[in-house]
Amino acid sequence: MAYSSDLTDDEWELLEPYLRHVGKRGRRHGGDLRMVVDAIFYVSKTGCQWPMLPAEFGPWTRIWSQFRRWTANGTWSWLLAELHRHRRVEAGRVETPSMLVVDSHMARGASSGGVTFHDRGGKFGSVKGAKRVVAVDVTGLPVAATVVPASTHDNAATATVLEEAGWWGTTERLELVIVDRGVTERAAQRLGKLAGVEVRRVGWDEPQLDDDGRRMFRPIRHAWRVEVAHGRIGRARRLAKSFENTTASASGWLQVACLMLVLQGP
Repeated sequence: MAYSSDLTDDEWELLEPYLRHVGKRGRRHGGDLRMVVDAIFYVSKTGCQWPMLPAEFGPWTRIWSQFRRWTANGTWSWLLAELHRHRRVEAGRVETPSMLVVDSHMARGASSGGVTFHDRGGKFGSVKGAKRVVAVDVTGLPVAATVVPASTHDNAATATVLEEAGWWGTTERLELVIVDRGVTERAAQRLGKLAGVEVRRVGWDEPQLDDDGRRMFRPIRHAWRVEVAHGRIGRARRLAKSFENTTASASGWLQVACLMLVLQGP
């Protein structure tokens, strides 16, 4: 049976060479590698529990083990960066971006999740859960993503996701990082000096009103792209709440959702 979360032939043709890439000590994957990826994407999109995975994907424990393995060795993060490069070149751009937009969203924790990292954050500590941090470029596609405890200040969260982007050489040409005013002015200056880039804080000084005096949403140039990305990523039902018990697993699922977005394209 085919599912809407399954990879298309074109998407698999793009993704397969990266997954088949094996180091000298690496073990070759079986011939059903595409089915393994389809199963992981199915869990991401539907949010189903591992034991509820349709039997046609094979033993759920094998899929679960492969997800954990790719999470632990940074495969999801690396794939996200590599496929992002591909999409930029495909669009006629240079491989790596000169500008990134970074923003975080709070994720309320599930009652049985977050054993090792959920805590209180947000306004007045109103949310117990996690903070999802995403960086996008001018195309609006995610280039790096990570999850931190909800109490983590945006200063530290922004530094963390930029550090992750730097692991894969994504920040080689970086000149400008756009953040909202959750990042303090002093932290923006410090981060800019450390990274050798301009960190620009953006936001409206006053509430935006329509002609009738009612509050309205008015996008800020470039900054709106990361908000759209968060909205698209949030369609993955696995991210409906923070269900995971470790930041590594939570980051893995966030990166899977981002990867699915990059495969679909802008």
